[in-house]
Amino acid sequence: MTDLMIVLGWIGIYAPMALGAVGSVIGCAVAGQAAIGAMLDTETGHGRYVGLSAMPSSQVIYGIVVMFTLNRAVSVDNAGGLFAVGVLAGVALLYCTVYQGQCCASAIHASKAKPEIFGLSIVPAAIVEGFAVFAFIFALVISGGIPNA
Repeated sequence: MTDLMIVLGWIGIYAPMALGAVGSVIGCAVAGQAAIGAMLDTETGHGRYVGLSAMPSSQVIYGIVVMFTLNRAVSVDNAGGLFAVGVLAGVALLYCTVYQGQCCASAIHASKAKPEIFGLSIVPAAIVEGFAVFAFIFALVISGGIPNA
């Protein structure tokens, strides 16, 4: 049981980075596919489509920072906390990133037909980013209460 707890603690340390990266790949791919489609249908605005498709990449940065914050020697005393904070923060980042990619794709689709709404159309993606920031801040704050080994 002790070895399992240690393994779970190590998983918790690296989960925010790994899950944030998986989410960023999915979110950027979804938005990137929409950007490519929009470039075929429009003559201008290609740079903003590409830029918007990169918006979901920020969550992997949050995951890296959380990973470094959780990084410490793992013991039976802190393994549960490391696992819970790391995995739950990572899952939150993953979900936020996937849905942010879908919001970005929708913004790209809408603004290719009506370019004047581009700025307003990215607001839902920014709101989803806010939830990722909430998860990020929660993980940073709560990690301070996890004991060192």
